[in-house]
Amino acid sequence: MVVPRLCQTAFTLLRQIEPILVLEQLGSTLFETALQMVAKDRCANATYPDTHLSREDSQQKAMSDFYMIYNLIIQLTPILPALFLARLGDRGWRRAPIAVPLCGYLLSRLTLLLVVIFRLPLEVMYGAAVLFGLSGGFCTFWPGVMTLASLGSTQTDRSKAMMRVELLYGTVGLVGSLVSGHLFLLYSSSVGHGTILLTVSTLLHLLCLLHSIFLLQVKQVPSREPEEEPHILSKASSNVPAEAPARINMVNVVLLFVAAMLYGSAVGGAIEILGIFVLKEPLNWSATQVGYGNAAGCMIFLTSFLGVIVFRRCVSDVTLVLIGMLSFASGIYFMSFVTTTYMFYLARSLNLFALIPMPTIRSLLSQQVPASSCGITLTSLQLSLKLAGLAYFPAFTKIYQRTLDWFPGFVFTLSSIFTVLGMIPISIVGCRSPQRRQYERIEGD
Repeated sequence: MVVPRLCQTAFTLLRQIEPILVLEQLGSTLFETALQMVAKDRCANATYPDTHLSREDSQQKAMSDFYMIYNLIIQLTPILPALFLARLGDRGWRRAPIAVPLCGYLLSRLTLLLVVIFRLPLEVMYGAAVLFGLSGGFCTFWPGVMTLASLGSTQTDRSKAMMRVELLYGTVGLVGSLVSGHLFLLYSSSVGHGTILLTVSTLLHLLCLLHSIFLLQVKQVPSREPEEEPHILSKASSNVPAEAPARINMVNVVLLFVAAMLYGSAVGGAIEILGIFVLKEPLNWSATQVGYGNAAGCMIFLTSFLGVIVFRRCVSDVTLVLIGMLSFASGIYFMSFVTTTYMFYLARSLNLFALIPMPTIRSLLSQQVPASSCGITLTSLQLSLKLAGLAYFPAFTKIYQRTLDWFPGFVFTLSSIFTVLGMIPISIVGCRSPQRRQYERIEGD
């Protein structure tokens, strides 16, 4: 009797969204390290005769130009596919926003593997970015995952459920990042560095795709109001109604979108440059150090989850967002002046709660709209972040190239300023919510 029960439990767990997250994030962290090192290798001999740049600055310019174009393609191409897949998901095909993007993940990983094996030009990855975007990409996959997590939890536990997904994502990313640099250095005499790493990444994404098609189960937990709230403090700290609204609270939705776009621009622009920044002097990291640096970034998933567990007992979701934004603003500002590896890790340690804002904003958004519009709302948010990327990726890249010779960390200071600006609309949401709740209490009495 015990063995069949264990098998049944294991099969039930296998049909959840978590195994897909594990396989996808593990494969993605391996791919990111490989792409970073392949780009560094292919841009090593880049020259710009008209600009009189040094060899290192020429390499930095070539890498930043490649990542700018690559990221712009990824930002632009998923817009229409993501909207279509989100609408398909809201009509009952919940697995479509997950399975279709995973096809793009698989093709892009396979393309980089071919680039390494056959010594193809790095520009081939632009085509891989197009395929990745047309499949919906991350802006379809991640809202699809968050929608399943949202539907599978009650209103009161939604923030915790979403941060639990972030925790798993970060934990797997930490493991993948730690081993990625070592796997990159493994090679055979006939191929070269990165082939084993990319082969493993491609196989993981293949398994992930097969799992989403044949094993993934979709379930929905009906949201309900607890009959009795034992703690007055926890009830007072909740700034949103426990039941899903009958219509969209448009003002709060707009404010949350603005805050998310400002914060997403700050984080996206800074992280894009950070991956290039650590490869130049005075840091000049190797593949192993790049993996460790990515692992430090993944550690923030764990500390952010712990922050949610601790802080949500006594503060509202809006305050959680402000804590996370303040954490990122302080850490990325300190990153502006990093000149040694230990200073880099000190700066990252200040980002302990930097991943709290986005899942909490998604949780707040899901509580401002009816359940039938949850998927399209979260996907619209992700698309808004993509559209913002069309502006901040070129802006941050060009500013970084212009400040290479006098202050390479200026873009991080700029990112800190954008984060502080993002705290303004979130504060307005916090000021609006208690008034609404007080009005409802009077109305009820």
